[in-house]
Amino acid sequence: MIRPRLLIFVPAMLTWSLLTGSCNRSYTPKPSGYVRIDYPEKFYRLYDEQPFYRFEIPRYTTVENNPDGAGEAGWINVDFPQFNGKIHLSYKPVTPETLGDYITDSRTLVYKHMVKARGIEETPFIHRDKKQFGMIYDLKGDVASAVQFFITDSTSHFLRGSLYFNCRPNRDSLNPVIAFIREDIIHMIETTEWKYGK
Repeated sequence: MIRPRLLIFVPAMLTWSLLTGSCNRSYTPKPSGYVRIDYPEKFYRLYDEQPFYRFEIPRYTTVENNPDGAGEAGWINVDFPQFNGKIHLSYKPVTPETLGDYITDSRTLVYKHMVKARGIEETPFIHRDKKQFGMIYDLKGDVASAVQFFITDSTSHFLRGSLYFNCRPNRDSLNPVIAFIREDIIHMIETTEWKYGK
């Protein structure tokens, strides 16, 4: 004969095992994702407010005088507010004696990032008809500045730029934005025109 206590105990155990068995899955959180970025259309405008150079910049940027330039003419920041990034531009007048020093200084500043960089790709460019000579440095890995460059006419003007973001470097999340802004940097370089005193 089945005891009454056993009749209550068996369904209770069955219910308990069903509940705990169905909840026995391990919880797996969703992997972190990145915020979707809507890129603006590429429209450019002429920036012609400096005494030594002019070039085209994207319409979605603003330009501010660079406080790091300590009042030096030609030092500006091209701000990309939508991407929380800036291109810091510094200008130096060139003489035959100083050109080599400026190129060496630019290279030294780039290679200071080798501590964090997985590699640095150098892309030279020469446009003799426009008096443009220079180098673009693409820094790989979680570095503070992913793209740096210089451009010169080799006789009078030297312009150096570096792209920085106001966030912790994470190359995986920044790669699409870096590629987008790099196109703007190329456009700035290709549209650069030097101004010469009369």
